[in-house]
Amino acid sequence: MAYLIFIGKMNGNSKIMNNILTKLKSNRVAVKGIAFALILVVFIACGKEETPPDQSTFCNPINLNYRFQITEPSYREGADPTVVWFKDRYYLFASMSGGYWHSKDLAKWSFVETDEIPTEDYAPTAIAIEDTIYFMASSEEFDFMSATGKPNAIYKSADPLSGNWQIARDSIDFGVWDPAFFMDDDERLYFYWGCHPGIPIKGIEMDYKNNFTSIGKEVDLMRANLKEKGWEVYGEVNEDLGAYSWLEGAWVNKHGGNYYLQYSSPGTQFNSYNDAVYVADQPLGPYKLQDHNPFSYKPGGFIGGAGHGSTFTDEYGNYWHASTMAISVKHNFERRMGLWPAFVDKDGVFYTYTAYGDFPHELPRFKMNGPEDFQPQWMLLSYKKPVEVSSSLTEFPKENAVNEDVRTCWSAETGNAGEWLMIDLEKKSSVRAIQANFAEQNSTLLGRSENIVHQYKIECSNDKTSWDVLVDKTNSKKDTPHDYIELDKEIKTRYIRIVNNRVPDGNFALSGLRVFGIGNGDKPKPVDSFTVDRNQEDTRQVTLNWAKQNDVTGYNIRYGVAPDKLYSNYQVFDIDSLTIRSLNSTLEYYFTIDVYNENGITEGTVIKSTKSLIKK
Repeated sequence: MAYLIFIGKMNGNSKIMNNILTKLKSNRVAVKGIAFALILVVFIACGKEETPPDQSTFCNPINLNYRFQITEPSYREGADPTVVWFKDRYYLFASMSGGYWHSKDLAKWSFVETDEIPTEDYAPTAIAIEDTIYFMASSEEFDFMSATGKPNAIYKSADPLSGNWQIARDSIDFGVWDPAFFMDDDERLYFYWGCHPGIPIKGIEMDYKNNFTSIGKEVDLMRANLKEKGWEVYGEVNEDLGAYSWLEGAWVNKHGGNYYLQYSSPGTQFNSYNDAVYVADQPLGPYKLQDHNPFSYKPGGFIGGAGHGSTFTDEYGNYWHASTMAISVKHNFERRMGLWPAFVDKDGVFYTYTAYGDFPHELPRFKMNGPEDFQPQWMLLSYKKPVEVSSSLTEFPKENAVNEDVRTCWSAETGNAGEWLMIDLEKKSSVRAIQANFAEQNSTLLGRSENIVHQYKIECSNDKTSWDVLVDKTNSKKDTPHDYIELDKEIKTRYIRIVNNRVPDGNFALSGLRVFGIGNGDKPKPVDSFTVDRNQEDTRQVTLNWAKQNDVTGYNIRYGVAPDKLYSNYQVFDIDSLTIRSLNSTLEYYFTIDVYNENGITEGTVIKSTKSLIKK
């Protein structure tokens, strides 16, 4: 019995428990038969609390234990993701994270902490070659004026789950930032890099069988062209015409004989942060700008930004694009990561689908044909609904918890247990999922710690008097800054309340308590009348106007360079006008406006360009 109690108390460290169980079995101590079985049962039961239930859906931003950075101010960062499939699971490497994550399903992620690779450097890359995964991060002591720095080392591991790595090569031939590997079908390896306003994205071939030595000369692959490419213009909505723009984050995929070179601009702190794409028939070009661009763009919604990432295939053959999302309030590098599907159409056009990109979506267990196979599972029920709270700081009012803007937050006066926030959905609604986004106001935390956990419960009621517990995480041992909970079944309720038990530090604060489900009414009427006004002095810009409707949550503008290729999306809420500044100045564009509310999405019935009107 002494062993039984001891193991029960050690449930927070599965590695220690596994070692104990191994020793018990190998030493054949007086724990036999039923007694040993009881120990194993207690071990499993204690571990079960820390295992999240299976969820068929996910919701951006990805709910990872983003690390607080090790220098002041206190803020979390996770950005510049590289995702690699290796030995039956996905590995996610990100900037300044102190380790990396792995997952078997893209929904549940586990963290591996290690100091055997430079996880304190920016913009890492990785590639799986045979039974080994190789890793490289950006160069130390990088000089942004000359775009040179200390030569990078390459690391390798046959067992990244262990956190153990060895040096494959202590330094390559030159120092780079934002490195990326690409292996062609003929097993020739190519290397890409670039992170500078005025220097192009570059590439070179590498001989990985000969200690990753360079083959041939480096090649300039693409340069900035702000006069043509509106998405490269600096600023929150590409509005700062006089500033420089960063070119960075190279990545290459091959599909159907075409090589797709992706790169990001204009700056990581902006909602306009995007990835664009060039196409070639050779891995080192020459590359030509694809007409549809940006490749990945999410300037609207709860959290914006979809730049500097990687594009990979899942086990079903679907493309996914993992990229950086911007908060950038406490620090420019206060960032998160998101995940969206990508597609190649019949004409070889490569695009990422970001519409409703921070709503719940089902993770497909099949090969998707297109965006029609990746629509929101449930709609937003909490937008601008009445809110009551236990307390509130004047500068962080309660309305911020339901305004669909991750950059604002509600904060209670304290971080004490019992602080709460309640949303009135105004009518009994079918609730299916909830996302609690914790703002950690007044946090002073730096780095990682076992004490960084979120403990809370979520309750529901129809009368504000009798409450039922929907989610109980009052004893959680997990760090869940963007906790997404898919309920086991539909709940009919009017009021949703979250009650704090413990925060990692600072005040109990929420940048969004987001409630998802299906409303009781009708979908909105289609937007059948709107105007499109292309700025003739600056054709990178266009303004759309439409009439606002009642009982509408928002609008999604779909647009593209052909009536049947409306691949770009710009999601907004209750407004009636939008200026888009990210167009290619030399191309014609076509637009339609979808409208959505709590009951679903109504697609636009009219497609317009600046020159014509086309009926569907």
